[in-house]
Amino acid sequence: MRFNHPPSIEDLQEMAETAFSAIPEELRNAVQGTAILVEDLPDEETLEALELQHPWELTGLYRGVPLTEKTHLGVPAEPDTILLYREPILVEWIETGEDLFRLVRNVLIHEIGHHFGFSDEEIARLEGEG
Repeated sequence: MRFNHPPSIEDLQEMAETAFSAIPEELRNAVQGTAILVEDLPDEETLEALELQHPWELTGLYRGVPLTEKTHLGVPAEPDTILLYREPILVEWIETGEDLFRLVRNVLIHEIGHHFGFSDEEIARLEGEG
């Protein structure tokens, strides 16, 4: 995709949906029903909870109970959600020159990896596939 303007939330949402279909099948199947949302920036509450100083430090966030902590008896308070933050993703895109689609895909994989409790090495391996 080429853009003559900064990609909008809608542009990144479309890209995220396409990227989701391009991640390894075993990950896709395991997080069926997880919502993928794009917002401009993380809110102040999220930044405080993660002890982050600037909203551009966070490109994505998995919200929900990680698979490693779920029980069959527990009912989640809210559905699992992967949040992608548009402005931090665009800043990283500009700073690194990485392909925007690949960057969005890698943020998705990274957040899904958190769902499974994967190590940074395992997440990096999955990001390298495809």
